[in-house]
Amino acid sequence: MREILIADDHPLFRDALKRAILTAWPQALIGEAADVEALQQLVDAHVDADLLLLDLHMPGASGFSALVHVRAQHPGLPIIVVSAHEDRSAITRSIAHGASGYIPKSAPVDAIVEAIRAVLAGGVWLPIDAVPGPLRTAEADAAARIAELTPQQFRVLAMIGEGLLNKQIAWDLGVSEATIKAHMTAIMRKLGVGNRTQVALVANQLALDDAALSPPAR
Repeated sequence: MREILIADDHPLFRDALKRAILTAWPQALIGEAADVEALQQLVDAHVDADLLLLDLHMPGASGFSALVHVRAQHPGLPIIVVSAHEDRSAITRSIAHGASGYIPKSAPVDAIVEAIRAVLAGGVWLPIDAVPGPLRTAEADAAARIAELTPQQFRVLAMIGEGLLNKQIAWDLGVSEATIKAHMTAIMRKLGVGNRTQVALVANQLALDDAALSPPAR
């Protein structure tokens, strides 16, 4: 029996993916998450899952950050990126960051099933003839550093990217400002930087496009 996880913040698209999965595997067990926090809980609770279908755009994620972090935390879990981005760069970068496949959200059901079958069989599935190349040095370095963060540090990093103050992050996470400051110190050490602006700049190396993250609050 297959166990497949879906991480996407759009309920209608999660339902579409579930229907596609159940068309081919009627007895499949399906887990769902709508944001990065729920995704972390989901993959931690289903360590023997066969596959993760991961949207790049979810609350708590920026660009390839969630892919990089899950790949580091669960190296044995095959991941197919599911995204509205259909440009060759997004596809090749996803594979370079550890995905085993890439499904455009415009793909028909038969293509979704084909992709899942290919990856479950140990292969790689791409919607176009795209040959993954090496990542830019800065992006590869940022990915390696972000992969070292703990799940809580990763959540703090995402909130920094959203421009939240320490007190706002502390309130959202239900911890003290001192705890957030401790996380900030650990994050800066692991990323090899000295301030919040530099933290955001490292995270921005994993953005899908050239748009900069929101300027971090001081």
